[in-house]
Amino acid sequence: MNILVVEDDKTIAAGLEYSLQQDGFSTILCHDVTAAKKTILESIEQITLCLFDLSLPDGSGYELCKLVKERRDIPVIFLTVIDDEVNVVMGLDMGADDYITKPFRIRELLSRIKSVMRRYHKPSPSKSFVDIGNVRIHTLEGKVYKDGIEIPLTALEYRLLLIFGNHIGQVLTRNQLLEQIWDVAGDFVNDNTLTVYIKRLRVKLEQDPQHPTIIKTVRGLGYKVGD
Repeated sequence: MNILVVEDDKTIAAGLEYSLQQDGFSTILCHDVTAAKKTILESIEQITLCLFDLSLPDGSGYELCKLVKERRDIPVIFLTVIDDEVNVVMGLDMGADDYITKPFRIRELLSRIKSVMRRYHKPSPSKSFVDIGNVRIHTLEGKVYKDGIEIPLTALEYRLLLIFGNHIGQVLTRNQLLEQIWDVAGDFVNDNTLTVYIKRLRVKLEQDPQHPTIIKTVRGLGYKVGD
């Protein structure tokens, strides 16, 4: 997940970049509107979420938000020292998804980012199934089939597979998986439990669990499903 961070205060920018990377995100950092516009125009398909400072030396986060929303439907969060209703409403009317006022705690920002991303990644009600190779998830039935044969899964196994199904081709870190399982299930799942459930899914779904092709391990990063 690539986050475009546009912040002219280099101390704040460096702190944001470090904190986001520590939480498993990749970052693209710009310090002004000119550099940000160039990045958006050249690399918009690689950007998952945008964090825009509202007041920048050569413009504002508003124009960056407009540029992004014209090209892709991805979330935008504004960072600003301004805290009044007019600016909040203006930003949201332009398509921003959230608005956080400086100074803020990094944990609060991370929580806002994850909350926004969950809203964007909710499966469409009109999509009744998700295909991953020879595996089909029937989202309306809550059932999983491999080569047309139903595969019995526990509730947590199904939820984990559905998370993968909603992020096909994306690398998900262990922290991201734990965060989403916690949010959906409301139960505590630790790192060891996640490992066990990944193994169970591989045994049930892979042709050769020792050499998985559906749920792939990306060394040092996490897991990836599909291409």
